[in-house]
Amino acid sequence: MMLSRSRRSFLFSLGAATAAPTAAMAMAGEGRSEGSAQVTHAGEKYIHPRKVLLWQCTRKEIREALESGRLKAAIVPTGSTEQHNEHLAMIHDTASAVLVAQNAALQLYPQVIVSTPVPVGISPHWMERKGTLTLRQETFLAVVFDICESLKIHGLKTILILNGHGGNNGPLKSQVARWREKLGIQIETHSYWEAYTKENASPYMQSGMAMIPGHSGEFETSFALAAFPERVHREGVDYSKVRLNLKSPKDADDDRMYYNDSLLATAEKGEALIRIAVDWVAKKMRQMIRQS
Repeated sequence: MMLSRSRRSFLFSLGAATAAPTAAMAMAGEGRSEGSAQVTHAGEKYIHPRKVLLWQCTRKEIREALESGRLKAAIVPTGSTEQHNEHLAMIHDTASAVLVAQNAALQLYPQVIVSTPVPVGISPHWMERKGTLTLRQETFLAVVFDICESLKIHGLKTILILNGHGGNNGPLKSQVARWREKLGIQIETHSYWEAYTKENASPYMQSGMAMIPGHSGEFETSFALAAFPERVHREGVDYSKVRLNLKSPKDADDDRMYYNDSLLATAEKGEALIRIAVDWVAKKMRQMIRQS
């Protein structure tokens, strides 16, 4: 289970020499430079990671990919901007969905593009904790539908909505059949953690399978340590002194449990779990493309 390779070589082997940027980072002009030494192996070719991110492409690149018939499908990542306990960045869910989507798309280059993600989700249950943003369910669903419709207008008829936040999961699944009928295209929605089974993930989950995705616990913290360790901030954290003033005693107990579970996280676990998700999404996209 334990891998000796560095975080850099791990991400390079997955499909990106650095962690995938979130929509918020891209819009703010933040994140690392995408200049030197950021190519990845996809089949028999070396592909720059930006090539599968719609918001990093030019209109010329997208137009030519569509006109040639090379580009056949899209992944729409959905996530959240919400509290992730004392130690993880609020963009974690969005960043995770983008990372999995990008690296799955790189396996299938040039057939799949990753749309700009939806970086705020349905998170009213976390609003007691400062910093969380939430959308009304109808607002969130309208945004996702409009993105899918935009992609359809451009000629893409196969779309996977790849979700990274638990609060979005039920609402998305309740609408996907209606959207499929309304748009007349192939649309599926899955949360990336559907990739995990007892057989493929339990060796990496000391806290147990029930803790996947387990908000900010062993699973998500391992993911972050592997993919974007700069978003894990334990400096100055003393959980015994945290005063959240939560209304529900169970909510407070769960919050403490997740923090304690996060201490079980390692980058090596995260590397293994990310690979499982990326390969699962790539397989799902291959099936959808064959069926289109």
